[in-house]
Amino acid sequence: MLETEELSKQFKGKIAVEGVNLHLERGESVGLLGPNGAGKSTTISMISSLIKPTSGDVLLDGKNVIKDPGKIRRVLGVVPQEIALYEELTAYENLKFFGRIYGLRGKALEKNIEEVFELVGLTDRQKDIVKTYSGGMKRRINIAAALLHEPEVLIMDEPTVGIDPQSRSHILEMVRELNLKKGMTVLYTSHYMEEVERLCDRVYIMDHGRIISSGTKDELKSILSSEETIMIDLDRPYPDLYNDLKQHDGILQTMETETGLKLIVPKGSRLLGELFQIADRHQAKVVNVHVQTPTLEDVFLHLTGRKLRD
Repeated sequence: MLETEELSKQFKGKIAVEGVNLHLERGESVGLLGPNGAGKSTTISMISSLIKPTSGDVLLDGKNVIKDPGKIRRVLGVVPQEIALYEELTAYENLKFFGRIYGLRGKALEKNIEEVFELVGLTDRQKDIVKTYSGGMKRRINIAAALLHEPEVLIMDEPTVGIDPQSRSHILEMVRELNLKKGMTVLYTSHYMEEVERLCDRVYIMDHGRIISSGTKDELKSILSSEETIMIDLDRPYPDLYNDLKQHDGILQTMETETGLKLIVPKGSRLLGELFQIADRHQAKVVNVHVQTPTLEDVFLHLTGRKLRD
């Protein structure tokens, strides 16, 4: 339904996106992952016709939309990374304004406004000034504005950054419902790996302006099918222990977590005994250890060499 062919963008001679090929089938939910500066937002801006690519094509149902962006704008809803609302207006006034931009009028506009307020769970707050809203509520109205014209494709650029858990949960449930029950095609970027695991059928991993891997979640996880993950919970951080393990020849990846360390090692490596010895040498108190199969985040780290939030 929607695809890009060798999509590239340069800013003052610097390559931001290079040769990106991706496709979304009708009714699919697709994740676009990458660290900050990977080129995700630039790619989304080109797909949504906000900026023109230096080279390459954007196709909607096989037809190029770069020269005629009206074709894609009519079927596309975009939820930007930044809040795009008029804070001195009420939520209702915001949606009425954006609805008119979409060409909606009269009863059709009122009907759609009522439906999106119900969808985002803010019907009882629609007449309140937006600047009185919490961050999570503003995010939900931001999404409501993108849904007013009943788009076929919804692009969401990190829609849950910096919001409360309740609003985040509501947004995730809403996106899943739009995709599964209404058949809306979704392109979703996030800094939260668990969101992509929960929402997306397929995933593209992007770094340094290029797509470096893609596939279903299971296909991506199979990249590390010969590895396993060791989670070590510690009573406090031990920088010297972390640095020591990073230099260990038998450990493929070492990263710090909120509770300790995560190690990716060859499957069946039998390193546990040695790990306890190394921890004892650093006088580190091990609270818990468990071994698990690699996650999507482990695959991301393996491919990019850095965490998603870097």
